[in-house]
Amino acid sequence: MNSLDQFARDKLSAREADNLRRHVVETAPLDGISLVRNGRRLLAFCTNDYLNLSQHPAVKAAAAAAVHQYGAGAGASRLITGSHPLYAELERRLARLKGTQAACVFGSGYLANTGILPALADAEDLIVCDELSHSCIRTGASLSRARVMLFRHNDVDHAAQLLAGNRARHPRAIVATEGVFSMDGDLAPLAELSELAQRHDAWLLTDDAHGIGVVGNGRGSAFAGNRAVDVPLQMGTLSKAIGGYGGYLCASEPVIALMHNRARTFIYTTGLPPSVVATAIAALDIIENEPDYAALPLRKARLFTRLTNLPDAESAIVPVMIGDTDRTLAASRLLEQEGFLVIAIRPPTVPAGTARLRFTFSAAHADADIERLATIVRERIMH
Repeated sequence: MNSLDQFARDKLSAREADNLRRHVVETAPLDGISLVRNGRRLLAFCTNDYLNLSQHPAVKAAAAAAVHQYGAGAGASRLITGSHPLYAELERRLARLKGTQAACVFGSGYLANTGILPALADAEDLIVCDELSHSCIRTGASLSRARVMLFRHNDVDHAAQLLAGNRARHPRAIVATEGVFSMDGDLAPLAELSELAQRHDAWLLTDDAHGIGVVGNGRGSAFAGNRAVDVPLQMGTLSKAIGGYGGYLCASEPVIALMHNRARTFIYTTGLPPSVVATAIAALDIIENEPDYAALPLRKARLFTRLTNLPDAESAIVPVMIGDTDRTLAASRLLEQEGFLVIAIRPPTVPAGTARLRFTFSAAHADADIERLATIVRERIMH
């Protein structure tokens, strides 16, 4: 065995010993919430396709039409020949939805954050971010070479202390957070963070991957609570409630022009296929024109939290905290035996000692299925 293979085997063995090894499992989607895995049909409560738009007839038709008109791929980066005409329409629509001057679409949400932060900050600067921010925020902050400081989760006072004690030493500062936290389902206190950032001349960036299409009448976390919060850097994805793939930044025209010139993950990445961009445009049509439909995932999540005596859901994501990794894996297996797919979330995705079942709810989930699921969780997992 060569040294490379030995290295890989040793690392995998260590993960196996801690019950932290992951495996890719072939999964065949059927209708957005039903799927086939290991030869069994299961009802998924772990997909991020909150509005089931990946299966919507209008969305699929838009993808097919784009393939026929423009072909299967973009062919090059967007600064070469890959910025096909559909991009301009999607970016205009995203900016309108988010209330900004302009938008820039990236290849994925991860590529967005790992491009945005290094484009805006360098070694002289300060990035203050929530300790539970997604890996792509942490990676982007690291790539920027800025000084990175973490504030306790959703603790505005702690963020204020960090800025008060350190902002003057740096020419520029960014406050970064998720709008809806992907593993906890709670919302960031954006109004307070916005005020704090403005007080210290810092730029607030929110990752709204799990907010767009679901909260704030579909406009996202900056619009939750029936008021718009001033967030100059609104980042998100097209791969969850939008039902397709890609990431975006909505911001001012100068900031978006800067992304075209400094964001390496924009400059050096092939453009998204025309079909993918077309699906996002069609999905935005549905989100904008059918607000009652967009409200369904949160309503379904709140039905589950009422039935399990958990705090009211703030988003379509509801964690059931177990703590121990082995018990969490066992709970996931129990649900699969009952016909439900709910993935066990383990470290390092979440902090040590906080392993959990992460339930996600979609517009297509039937209330009767949620009621049956809640009964099993309440009586056999939470007891």
